[in-house]
Amino acid sequence: MTFHDTQAAPLDSPHGADPYADFRVESPREIVKLMRELNESGTPVQMSAPGGAALSTVIWSVDVSAARLSLRADADHPQLHALVETNEVTAVAYLDAVKLQFDLDHVVLVRGTKACALQASLPTQLYRFQRRQSFRVRPHEGGAPSLRLRHPALPDMQLRLRVLDLSIAGCALLLPDDVPELRAGSVIRGVQLDLQPGVNFIATLTVHHISSIRPGSPGQRLGCELTQMDGEAERLLQRYIDQTQKRRRLLSLQ
Repeated sequence: MTFHDTQAAPLDSPHGADPYADFRVESPREIVKLMRELNESGTPVQMSAPGGAALSTVIWSVDVSAARLSLRADADHPQLHALVETNEVTAVAYLDAVKLQFDLDHVVLVRGTKACALQASLPTQLYRFQRRQSFRVRPHEGGAPSLRLRHPALPDMQLRLRVLDLSIAGCALLLPDDVPELRAGSVIRGVQLDLQPGVNFIATLTVHHISSIRPGSPGQRLGCELTQMDGEAERLLQRYIDQTQKRRRLLSLQ
């Protein structure tokens, strides 16, 4: 499943388990940081409710002590009152290439002399989904993923190449100097991407471009596209990217 637009992803499971638990954020500190990023950047927030009521707004303020959010409201918006009257409001917003989704509880309309605003409880959890067209994550070198393949010009030669960076749609690989070159345009089927011990999937690799790592550095950088992945492979890849970004975000908070 991919998440490209401002529509809320269906998170409910008929079996009671949360199928997107790997993408759930429950750290109060991280949630506050994300809400403040939305507030300070003026990022549009799409609010929606069952029945089709929806409107786009921005977060005006984040009150941590009162655990409340204030959002801009247009008193003349035809969907405003329908959203206030429902108890199932979902918000979706984007920060860079990450889709944030969270529930807004206890939504009320607050009127002032010159303006009005929506207020809601600060979310206690949210979900982070990686968009398909996105920036790449750089894994830690010690536990970097690797890709196993047969050299297209030398089928008896099996290669295991380190992944330099990774996105939902592709990766960059390190080709050592002592390995015969892989040409741009090469399409290699049946490659295995090992994300971590015991977590891997099969895909087709297309080499799009070749460049140096840095002047004087050994090896070449292969810019590649990953295709022909099944649904489980896409889910494993999205989970890995999300967890890598989450770890880097938590480290930045320390």
